[in-house]
Amino acid sequence: IDEIQNVTGWEHFVNSYSQNFADNYEIFISGSNSKMLSGELATLLSGRYVNFEIFPFSYQEYIGITGKDDHRQSYLDYMESGALPELFILPNNETRRNYVAAIKDTVLLRDIIQRNSIKLLEDIFIYLVNNASNLISITNILNFFKSKKRKTTYDTISNYIGYIEDTFLIHKVERYDIRGKGTISGNYKYYINDLAYKNYLYPGFAYGIGYKLENLVYLQLRRSGYDVYVGAMRDKEVDFVAMKGDHILYLQSTYLLSDEQTVRREYAPLEAIQDNYDKYVVSFDEISYPSHKGIKHIQAWKLAEVI
Repeated sequence: IDEIQNVTGWEHFVNSYSQNFADNYEIFISGSNSKMLSGELATLLSGRYVNFEIFPFSYQEYIGITGKDDHRQSYLDYMESGALPELFILPNNETRRNYVAAIKDTVLLRDIIQRNSIKLLEDIFIYLVNNASNLISITNILNFFKSKKRKTTYDTISNYIGYIEDTFLIHKVERYDIRGKGTISGNYKYYINDLAYKNYLYPGFAYGIGYKLENLVYLQLRRSGYDVYVGAMRDKEVDFVAMKGDHILYLQSTYLLSDEQTVRREYAPLEAIQDNYDKYVVSFDEISYPSHKGIKHIQAWKLAEVI
């Protein structure tokens, strides 16, 4: 049953049928709101469901669908396109742009604006899309809108971002104190659920390949089942601290290791971490570099092979 959250009382229906052990069947339900299985609903269905979060197509799925070879250019094509399923059967960029716009409008208008009478919402979404992979705070966003003579409040922006998160259009990533082993409040990073929103809807804003790569690395980590954080350690930042059970990965993401200064900048935060968990630098370089002080280099299109 698709978009089951739109059916009043669906949880009672699913709960009653999940208790029917006479017939041999399984119930599959889907929805596009993260609150669907929260609170009372999770309590009512406790122990009777398995939850899967579905992301747009991975790079491996992309090359399987398109028939392209697995190499740097194919990954770049994947990055500059998008991974929403319908994109692969549409004939040209104009129809793809219309499709992506329709998804965005449907989610924002149907799932949020109609319920909350929110007019500022799309501009906040645009801000988050065009600042993905950057550390930002609610205060940053508030000051931005004030500079544009837009009247809003801290609480309003915070609530609106929460609404967008609930629809899976964006993902908020908390900072994690690597030494203190705990999350840090304040600034966060936001990643887009699919780069198609950037590529087709807001391509005019400056947004380098390095930022897009970081977004794809985040999505691949989540797709692989990791809880993901931004690592913080004194004056250094690690792009990703990824946790799955008792397994931890540390990752830096950069476009190219083009010179010694870039190499030092990307490797230094990982070198400062004293534990023995795996550490990686992910880049778009055409050649694969040898390990450096226990830190492995991975070409971006091969990331799924090691995580």
